[in-house]
Amino acid sequence: MTQGLISAPQPEAVEAGALALKAGGNAVDAAIACALVQTAVDPQMCGIAGFGSMHLYLPDRGEHLLLDFHGRAPMSVTPDMWEDLIEREAEDGFGFILKGRVNEVGYGSITTPMSLKAFATALERYGTMDLADLLEPAIGYCEDGFMVRPHVAYFWNVHEGAGRVPQIEKFKCSEAGKRIYFKDDGTLRVPGEILKNPEMGETYRRIARDGVADFYEGAIAAEIVADMEANGGMISMEDLKGVRPEDAEPIWGTYRGLRIATNPPPGGGAMVLEMLNILENFDLRSMGHNSAEYIATVSEAMKIATVDKDNHLGDPRFVEVPLDEILDEDYAREMAARIKSGEKTHVPRLGAAEVPKDTTHVSVTDEHGNCVAMTHSLGMPSGVVTDGLGFMYNGCMGVFDPRPGNADSLAPGKSRFTAMSPSIVFKDDQPFFIVGAPGGTFITMGVLQAILNAVDFNMDAQQAVSAPRFCTTSDTIDIANRIPRFVEAELKDRGYPVRRTYLSYHFAGVHAIRLKDGRWDGGADPGRDGMAMEV
Repeated sequence: MTQGLISAPQPEAVEAGALALKAGGNAVDAAIACALVQTAVDPQMCGIAGFGSMHLYLPDRGEHLLLDFHGRAPMSVTPDMWEDLIEREAEDGFGFILKGRVNEVGYGSITTPMSLKAFATALERYGTMDLADLLEPAIGYCEDGFMVRPHVAYFWNVHEGAGRVPQIEKFKCSEAGKRIYFKDDGTLRVPGEILKNPEMGETYRRIARDGVADFYEGAIAAEIVADMEANGGMISMEDLKGVRPEDAEPIWGTYRGLRIATNPPPGGGAMVLEMLNILENFDLRSMGHNSAEYIATVSEAMKIATVDKDNHLGDPRFVEVPLDEILDEDYAREMAARIKSGEKTHVPRLGAAEVPKDTTHVSVTDEHGNCVAMTHSLGMPSGVVTDGLGFMYNGCMGVFDPRPGNADSLAPGKSRFTAMSPSIVFKDDQPFFIVGAPGGTFITMGVLQAILNAVDFNMDAQQAVSAPRFCTTSDTIDIANRIPRFVEAELKDRGYPVRRTYLSYHFAGVHAIRLKDGRWDGGADPGRDGMAMEV
């Protein structure tokens, strides 16, 4: 048995990771076991046809890297293919509303499916267990079914409005999807009911038997491509055969004497480091946690980082990303001075519309000091399920900028920016805080606040991820319902537009592990049904 701790939004997935540790596996084995079950029991948050970023700190091997598996635009895309379809931009910068919603639902919304290849690569290089064995729990949940949890049902039924396609409508865009997700009476299952997906279970059995290569260049790949060709999808055999996760060096920053490692662009780690750089120029603790002064100050840092992200952060294989400038300490001091002067940053948006936040995360550590923080996602689920295969494809084309010439504009083989930012905070060269989150553009803001909670306010992992959060990715400060109304009133007196959500836990689903004085404690966001489990 390997001692360790695992935290994730789905109890079934956490248990699978814990059982991998109990069987003698390491943190990587546990993370992949957890991730595979996540694809079965949270099939719109993630899937084998998704994408993600895996942060690996493996001191027993002397390795520290990001295994990035960001989805890429199909090779057949053109930069101006959707330019004439623009209606408006999402308020938080997470995608565009296009005529016909061609970028967010259906076959045209799908980027290359990366996750399965990344899981297999991580296991082959750093794990001790076989993918076929780790697939067994996921197969069980597909064939025997899983109990619908509150957050799963919430997401299925959420109506974001502002022109976005409701999730329930996405399930109707393929006959296979309708067969899996709708009951005979045409309704979706409610919390406590069982959903079975034997077709996905059979696909997983085929992968266990014939290997991951079958998905990318064998019989399963042929079925995927045939479905795409029959329905106007852009994914080709060339796209599938070209799937390769990429090794990347972490990017580093400092905060209050600690060192922070996170993922490089097109991931969101640079935003986290930029905000920390700015906020180090303030005595946040003396302001009081979630006071009006604190929220206003942190919100201004959020807005500055959001504007810089919109202007500069994209796939470095296609655009020049000025990381040295964005993360420069003199620039941070200049931005801090601007905040102290009372200047409010404006976040330009082409219209306004909210978007779904569809992602999941797992944080793991083990007795050998190995740490894994992995965020993986479908982006926005496309709704497409190939008949007989059972899994849903990502809908990541929805986040590309349909206007040519911008950092996140369309290009063949290009990855779009993602706020995924699995991060590790080091104290005295040892991991202190392992953190990541699902939640679209809310991710960086949730990760930032968890780090501030742990460092500035000395919260343990559960406190750090449970404290009320806010999020400012536009000119409006969005607050969770547990932030007091008298604080809201003071923010309005300061001239800020404020919007309160009815949700008590919102703005990402943060999961973390803290290592302090030779012991660890874990935190699971109460809004996402999950838990932390020690082995």
